[in-house]
Amino acid sequence: MSAIRIGHPSPLGASVTKAGVNFSVVAPLATRVELLLFASGSAREPEQVIELDPRHRSGDHWHVEVLGVGLGCCYGYRVFGPLQPGGHGFNPSKVLLDPCARAITGWDVYERLQAVGAIPNTATCLKGVVTERDRFDFEAAPRPRHPWQTSLIYELHVGGFSRGPDCGVAPERQGTLLGLIDRLPYLQDLGITAIELLPVMAFDPQDAPIGRYNHWGYSPLSWFAPHPTYLVSDEPLQARQEVRQLVSAAHQAGLEVILDVVYNHTSEGNQAGPTLSWRGLADGHYYHQNSRGDYLDVSGCGNSIAANRPLARRLILESLRCWAIELGIDGFRFDLGIALARGEELMPLDMPPLFEEMEADPDLSDLKLISEPWDCGGLYRLADFPAQRVAAWNGRFRDDLRRFWKGDERCAWLLGQRLAGSPDLYGGQPAPLGRQITFLTAHDGFTLADLVSYDRKHNLANGENDRDGDNHNNSWNHGVEGPSSDGAIEALRQRQLRNLLTTLLLAPGVPMLLMGDEVRRSQGGNNNTWCQNNPLGWMHWQPDADDLALMDFLKRLINLRQTLAPLLNPEIPLASAPPSGPRDHGLAWREWHGVDLHKPDWASWSHSLAWSLADFRRGPLLWCGMNAYYQPMNFSLPLAPPGWLRVINTGLPSPQDLPAQPQPWSEPQVCLAGRSLALMVAAPLLQGVDLDGSRP
Repeated sequence: MSAIRIGHPSPLGASVTKAGVNFSVVAPLATRVELLLFASGSAREPEQVIELDPRHRSGDHWHVEVLGVGLGCCYGYRVFGPLQPGGHGFNPSKVLLDPCARAITGWDVYERLQAVGAIPNTATCLKGVVTERDRFDFEAAPRPRHPWQTSLIYELHVGGFSRGPDCGVAPERQGTLLGLIDRLPYLQDLGITAIELLPVMAFDPQDAPIGRYNHWGYSPLSWFAPHPTYLVSDEPLQARQEVRQLVSAAHQAGLEVILDVVYNHTSEGNQAGPTLSWRGLADGHYYHQNSRGDYLDVSGCGNSIAANRPLARRLILESLRCWAIELGIDGFRFDLGIALARGEELMPLDMPPLFEEMEADPDLSDLKLISEPWDCGGLYRLADFPAQRVAAWNGRFRDDLRRFWKGDERCAWLLGQRLAGSPDLYGGQPAPLGRQITFLTAHDGFTLADLVSYDRKHNLANGENDRDGDNHNNSWNHGVEGPSSDGAIEALRQRQLRNLLTTLLLAPGVPMLLMGDEVRRSQGGNNNTWCQNNPLGWMHWQPDADDLALMDFLKRLINLRQTLAPLLNPEIPLASAPPSGPRDHGLAWREWHGVDLHKPDWASWSHSLAWSLADFRRGPLLWCGMNAYYQPMNFSLPLAPPGWLRVINTGLPSPQDLPAQPQPWSEPQVCLAGRSLALMVAAPLLQGVDLDGSRP
């Protein structure tokens, strides 16, 4: 039996000392705590139980130093205290996972249902594993630190990206962090600057309908440990090193790594859910509850983390530091992030303490921070998101672009606002640089290909009778639901894909692309593949000629955006009219047009819009016309003394729609086919530019 000492309350979790391991866990209202040491992850009973008496308590912390143990030690806790109906969830029949465990074992014996009720779960529990806490080697692989203005995010699922036929990854590495390394050259070639990974923190795969698997990972079991199925090695002590290998390879490839993190709820669900970790230690501190002890839910998952309270807040900040400093992660995207800005009784806070501390923390202050500005309780704060260094997903951008190209009415003016940086949503000024993420699609919803191929969701495969998933997608099948052999329908869909992508990448903001949109990845009309660990949720690695043509279009479009990035900076003041006097001669200006110059049609029935950028010294620089009407229209062009280059015309067949070498254009007008877009660029701006990759 291992000898023990009193130990120390800090650091939280299990940390190696000169003589053994120090264990520290928070349980404010507990009356007794037991530390259980297991011989292995699959052990059904502990080989030693260490009872912590009051000498091992410092305030809310219970701690002990166990001598003679070290890295790889497997452990859990039993916590005793009052079990009040609907109140504090002390349940000593359950072995609890340390919320700060940096590695987890016991997956081969884990049973979620055994953690419900009063039945002991000792034989089927997960265990924490003692690991190192080394810092990431930033000297060998420094952060790329791309500025927001040139950032382009690609959202992907680790388990689905490097998997399937022709993925080019060895079978044992498919669907893993190391398998993703093998596909980094593909992402480099595409031109993106950051990968945003759906949750990779350990989640509960059994939190799904019977016969299904939780694929997306929005059911956290831990905020510190990597998820085991994304690892090649079965050895828990290798888990963190595999994360570092991915991050290091990404940094060396010039790519930032952003994690989608779920701090708004846990896999423990509501009062009837399992007792796995947080609930059994301090549920009244970690979870929002009413006066009866019932869980309050604005996550849609049964519980909501009380991030306004010190213990929960400290745990989240510890987790962020772990991934950022120990594992090298470059940024975080907060799932339902505005839920973390709720205070007691779920009241919204203008100065939420979590974000205040995050922005003041020197270890976190220079990371890319992104959030969803909504939660399931109806709170939606975009321009007034209560953290000035957090970029918010602009859902209005997504919806208004979809509706305009779908042909809905009352959309022309809204599209103009989105192209101007959404001043209608940000107090009359464009969204500041780094404050909005613009996107068309994300994991939650239709893929881009399905957006133009389905009028409604098709989610029966999820086993919930098509009740799950959003019913309001602003999608259009263009005549036939799903795949079509009609050449005219397919041609129109191809054009719409290009219209949508071009509009996204010509707008101010930080654009985000969804995994596989560049090759028309389809989910068969399923807009919620959260439990589809199969080709529906995997990357498309067998592209046909049309898929490859779209990818070539997007590559050139990304290169074009990077070339024009200075003109698309929302922080450059743009006047609304040409200069009227010498004082204005340093200004650039944007003008709105219709088919005729200077005559935009903002009427509710309008389906067209044109805009131009110019400055006093160089004259017109850009002109873009957008025709969402089903008939062709002739648009007048402003006079550009250096001459125009026709860079994009989505009404033309590929690859003429966006050629590597843009074509000179001398006509005073351009005819836009129904549902098409054209972009003209002043010739000097693209002098020496090859849109297949090289820029001056």
